Amino acid sequence: MTPTRRDFLKASAVTAATVGAEAALARGAAGEGERVMQSGVRTVRTPVLEIGYEEHGPPGGFPIILLHGFPYDIRSWDGVPEPLAAAGYRVLVPYLRGYGPTRFLDPDAPRMAEQAAIAQDVVDFADALGIERCALAGFDWGNRAACITSIFHPERVRAQVAIGGYSVQDTVTPGRPGRALGEARLWYQWYFNTERGRVGLETNRHDIIRYLWDTWSPGFEYTDEAYDRSAPSFDNPDFVDVVIHSYRHRHVNAPGEDRFVEVERRLAERPPITVPAIVLRGLDSGFGRPSTGPSGDQRRFTNLVARRLVEGAGHDLPAHRPDTVSDALLELLA
Repeated sequence: MTPTRRDFLKASAVTAATVGAEAALARGAAGEGERVMQSGVRTVRTPVLEIGYEEHGPPGGFPIILLHGFPYDIRSWDGVPEPLAAAGYRVLVPYLRGYGPTRFLDPDAPRMAEQAAIAQDVVDFADALGIERCALAGFDWGNRAACITSIFHPERVRAQVAIGGYSVQDTVTPGRPGRALGEARLWYQWYFNTERGRVGLETNRHDIIRYLWDTWSPGFEYTDEAYDRSAPSFDNPDFVDVVIHSYRHRHVNAPGEDRFVEVERRLAERPPITVPAIVLRGLDSGFGRPSTGPSGDQRRFTNLVARRLVEGAGHDLPAHRPDTVSDALLELLA
């Protein structure tokens, strides 16, 4: 039976109630450069960021990293860790740059967020925690970061759950205009590439985000209570700059970091992903129903274990059908 949004909110409340206890148990495992905040959120320092994250399961378990997207936060994953932790896995759920408690270490550093930078954050996060090998799952920005990590560091990724499929971008060659429906669905990207859009996101960020939640998952009703649990993440002082740079760089309207120039050129070639992978695609996404044909995913994922079209899931698939994500990870890691 497909879980309803009401079922998910109940499960989320139980998960939230256990976070503090889990964090208290995990304090003894905190290493150098790692802190546990009173809220139950841990932080760890990388060369660029202090990353906030939550942790579930035994500290010695094989690590799984769950990566959220825009405009969501780690609460999208609330229904996923429990069965993974029960199976003995260590589940880490970080806030991306520009979200929640994650902060840049250098107050004067430009707030950039090209795809290569977000992927590097994943590698830096794993390094800071002493993780040599892990499994990855992500959606939207998080899926892009997971894809890039798998491309450049396949020896460190045991398996990947790619929610939405292959999402690596060509940020070198300006794209051509598409059909009207597709262009209309990406209105927010064109908006953010204008000064009006930057001011609009600064001034009306919660209104914009609620609208995107509603239109990207039209079959789901996001209650005020559900939104309020994620809303503080979008009040991060770097949120607007990070989002604006991400979408301007994507469309070749803003320069990226010098250290990633060659990385972005390589990604523009759309290299395949060779690690064992399962692709999940929500059938109720506001971006349109996915193709029933597997050939595109088979071409991009050369070690594709399965491709599943998920009923009862919009763009925010982990929140709507967390069972499909945990099941896919357990299958890949069995």
